[in-house]
Parts: sequence; C-alpha cells; structure tokens
Amino acid sequence: MSRTRLDRVRASLGIAQLALQQIEDDLSADDVDARELAAILRELQEDIDVPGGLFPALAQLVSAAARRAEQLEPDRDGDASCPLHEAAALLTDNAGQRLNWAARSLDPQGDVE
Repeated sequence: MSRTRLDRVRASLGIAQLALQQIEDDLSADDVDARELAAILRELQEDIDVPGGLFPALAQLVSAAARRAEQLEPDRDGDASCPLHEAAALLTDNAGQRLNWAARSLDPQGDVE
C-alpha cells in the first residue's frame, strides 16, 4: 500500500470533515429559517461548483472504488463491488432525492428561482 496515497486520503478526509462541520454549525444556527434551510439543502444536492452537488460527488467517489474493486476481485463474483455500486446508487437515488423532497416541503417556491 502506498503510504503517500493513504496519507493524502487521510488529509483530504480531514479537510472534508472540517468543511462538513462548518456546514453543520451553520445548519444549527438559531436564525436559520425554512427558506434558508431549503436553500442549503438544495446547495448540497445541486452545487454549481461541484457538478451535481455533494451526494453525486460522493456517489462518483464510491463508484470509482467499485470499479477498482471489480478489477481486484479474484473470482469476479461481485462480493466487494456490488455493495459499493449499491451504496453509490443509494446516495444519488435515495439520499439526494430525499434532500430535494425536504427542500420542496420547506420552501416550495425555491424550485422556481
């Protein structure tokens, strides 16, 4: 295992965790109203700086791991890759869609903007 690669992954995850903690802190603020919460939820799903948003980006990362697992599985039985492909689908199909539903419930007019 490449120690440098694992170190880069750990460092990147640390940065991501700090960023997510900041978002969690913003979500917990007493002055967040329904419209702002809906906008934040939409941003997590539809961020223009990250094509497709946070959940699709996470799904893409998990899909990359699944593709690599397919190549590494000795008998190509899918024991490792199938759960990864399923996890990626759950992120986009399930988690992402549920964020959209919640945002619409909080601010139905926000979809029009």
